[in-house]
Amino acid sequence: MGLVLTSIRRAAFDLARSDQRRTARETEMQQFAEPELFEPSVDDDERRLEIESVLSHLPQEQREVLVLKIWGERTFEQIAVELGISPNTAASRYRYALAALRKKLTPALPHG
Repeated sequence: MGLVLTSIRRAAFDLARSDQRRTARETEMQQFAEPELFEPSVDDDERRLEIESVLSHLPQEQREVLVLKIWGERTFEQIAVELGISPNTAASRYRYALAALRKKLTPALPHG
């Protein structure tokens, strides 16, 4: 009986740690999200075409994660299961995709 209780307790601790890591990962990635990159504006069609163009140049792995995260509203855990990768890999691909989009879609500041 003691072994069963110990096993259950360990499983509960493992689950709690997993949930904490997932929550921390999701929270950390929110700092990289820039929803205004994807929000409609006055120049909706032009912006949409610009985003589609940049998306088409992303590596497929990054594009998949970005689309699933932003438009599919999935967690990194869900993306990981769907794509057969780790949640950390999903988070990294998302971060790299956002960095590439930010670089291409943010106007360059004039040097002063």
